[in-house]
Amino acid sequence: MGDTDVRALLRPGRSPTLGILGALWIIVVAGLLGLKPGAFTLATVTTVLQFSTLLALVALGQSLVVLCGGAGIDLSVGGIASLTAVGALLAARAGMPPWLVPPACLLIGTALGALNGAAVTRLRVLPLIATLATFYAYSGLAVALTNGAALSGVPTWLIPWGRGVLGGVPLPFLTVALPAFVVSGVLLTATSWGRWVYALGHNERSARLVGIPVDRVRRIAYTVSGALAGTAALVSLAWLGSGRPNIGQNLELTSLTAAMLGGIGIFGGKGGVAGVLAAVLLLVTLQTGLLQLNVNSVWQVGIIGALLIGVLLIDRFSARWR
Repeated sequence: MGDTDVRALLRPGRSPTLGILGALWIIVVAGLLGLKPGAFTLATVTTVLQFSTLLALVALGQSLVVLCGGAGIDLSVGGIASLTAVGALLAARAGMPPWLVPPACLLIGTALGALNGAAVTRLRVLPLIATLATFYAYSGLAVALTNGAALSGVPTWLIPWGRGVLGGVPLPFLTVALPAFVVSGVLLTATSWGRWVYALGHNERSARLVGIPVDRVRRIAYTVSGALAGTAALVSLAWLGSGRPNIGQNLELTSLTAAMLGGIGIFGGKGGVAGVLAAVLLLVTLQTGLLQLNVNSVWQVGIIGALLIGVLLIDRFSARWR
């Protein structure tokens, strides 16, 4: 393989869905302003950013997994968030020092993500099957441990951070979500690991031939995805003041939609995290607007699913045209 081929292998591709994302932003904003002129108040913006924090963290981890290619997907992100929130709070209620709740969330999420990575890279289970299985296992365990009820006992010092606002921007979004996207963007564009991620998604066989540690890179992606889902669980504890076994409900569908809509190619190797954050804000804005218009939440899930199908079709047909 020549130098030109290697450079092409390591270069991130562009996704046609970014143009669709921009068009959707215009349509959603114009539509909401037309149907409900007072929709975009400072309180609404704060609410959108607050809800976006959980989805942004999970969607970022999902994007890293998908970028690695190999039919990579993490359907367990919602289950990880739910089980992490419940597990950390149960540990605190059992006598763990309250100041250990944040590192416990990070540790539990990381461990669950690493388990996914091991199943995919060591046991060679298809990512779809592996993470679907762990999704049911994690979600079911969260419900079993709590009998489906929310848990109290969140450390009181976490609540002001979880519900705090600075200039209309929620503190968790400002101190956790934004830095996570900035760090991920730097890692993907300015480090060897980031170039390896794009190489895997572009052509895994060629990546192996040039000496890239494919399995290790993919394991790290799943582990980071779990850690980000664990961080989302911490934000949910601080924001809601309780550990809810269903906090991760529908996050797998919405996070995948955000990743695809944000320009991450379904087969990996193309896209960036900035588009994913823009897609997250769009989806939450759309959901918030539909709530203000009294649209049933069932229809909201259907709209998200329709968006995912549309983005996948666009990505598929554009690849065929190229």
